Amino acid sequence: MKNNPLARLANFFAQMAEKWLPDAFVFAILLTVIAFVAGIVFTDAGPFDMLLYWGDGFWALLTFTAQIITTFVMSFALALTKPVSRTLESIASKCKTPTSAILLVTFTALGASLISWAFGLVVAGIMAKLVGRKVPDVDYRVLVAAGYSGFIIWEGGLSSSPALFVATAGHVFEGEIGIIPITETLLSAVNIAIVTIIFLTLPFVMRLIHPKNPADRYIIDPVLLNDQEEEEKPTESVNNPNDKIEKSRLIPLIGGFLGLSYLVNHFFTNGFALDLNTVNLMFLTAALLLFSNVRELADGLLKSVSSVGQFVLQYPFYAGIMGMLAASGLAVLLANFFIDISTAKTLPLWTFLSAGLLNIFIPSGGGQWAVQAPIVVPAALEMGVEPAKVVMAVAWGDAWTNMIQPFWAIPLLAIAGLKIRDIMGYTLVALLYSGVVIAACMMLFS
Repeated sequence: MKNNPLARLANFFAQMAEKWLPDAFVFAILLTVIAFVAGIVFTDAGPFDMLLYWGDGFWALLTFTAQIITTFVMSFALALTKPVSRTLESIASKCKTPTSAILLVTFTALGASLISWAFGLVVAGIMAKLVGRKVPDVDYRVLVAAGYSGFIIWEGGLSSSPALFVATAGHVFEGEIGIIPITETLLSAVNIAIVTIIFLTLPFVMRLIHPKNPADRYIIDPVLLNDQEEEEKPTESVNNPNDKIEKSRLIPLIGGFLGLSYLVNHFFTNGFALDLNTVNLMFLTAALLLFSNVRELADGLLKSVSSVGQFVLQYPFYAGIMGMLAASGLAVLLANFFIDISTAKTLPLWTFLSAGLLNIFIPSGGGQWAVQAPIVVPAALEMGVEPAKVVMAVAWGDAWTNMIQPFWAIPLLAIAGLKIRDIMGYTLVALLYSGVVIAACMMLFS
């Protein structure tokens, strides 16, 4: 039983990744070295200058790091509530074959990523585990890669950093471009086209790379995918007041209704204005309303926190890289190179490609927009290009190369129980396919 050409290509990439791709932290250190050397070679900065830029930037994203960790923890906790868990279990139970497994996991991850990047990663990891138990003959590496490929759509959804940034009153470039509502970014023709095409076709692309020959598949023992539940600790007495309070449904409901009341007032007063803090409160509020008691909530938070340790370790290093790229002028050189070869017609395309390259070094939608916007926004205004188009070009570039940037795969892999080298060869196919789709739409709607 011969694999199709796409599956053979994916298998080749997978073998290369398994052999050569280092651990995600090693990858971050290598990128740090590359940025350090590039700054010395291509700018006027010396070694000591680059060291200072790195150190000054190292903690620059500390607040943002805390925000994204909170987003992931709250999203994970929400996914562990009984209503959400039962829904995911019900969806996973529909899978009977490798084909249905790959398609369902990818579609589910795509849909969840449109709601929130963190929720998409959590749902992808959980669904891969659930489906892996139901369909033991599926290639588990391809299954997890299919889930991660759904993450590519997040910048076209409700948590898109650049789109939300320019839609918020008081943003840095309000004097130049004003406030750009999401009707011109997330609801624009180009974004809807990209989201629709990727959503309807990517699952079938990921299905094509699944090996036909069972002998070529990576089969994982379903027993390894079972969560090890801790034995319930005995309590002194179920009649103690503290025990009754901890098991009371009322306590999380009070917190949940406080959060809900604040959110209702926020949206009534400000319209559909979203930022990371608001999104985090939304997930926390939903979790409080859906958990039965504070003990369940504590257990859910404990389980979710264990998946984000690498975030804490690695994100300061990426902040240091961002500091070097910004302060040395490397980011300006790169962005200007693409702008110099652009016309009004091709500016969104070249902005997308440059954003994809920068994202490898700065895997943060917000951080990348802060670095790239001061260059692409004036260029768009000078060329007569609608600013909303370069906003979404930066957003999609950021999302695109996440398929080969291991940082965001860390929490998903922690849930699924794999390493980055296990999936990155397969997600490279998603990168190539989606790159063609995004680039074509950028040109078509320019």
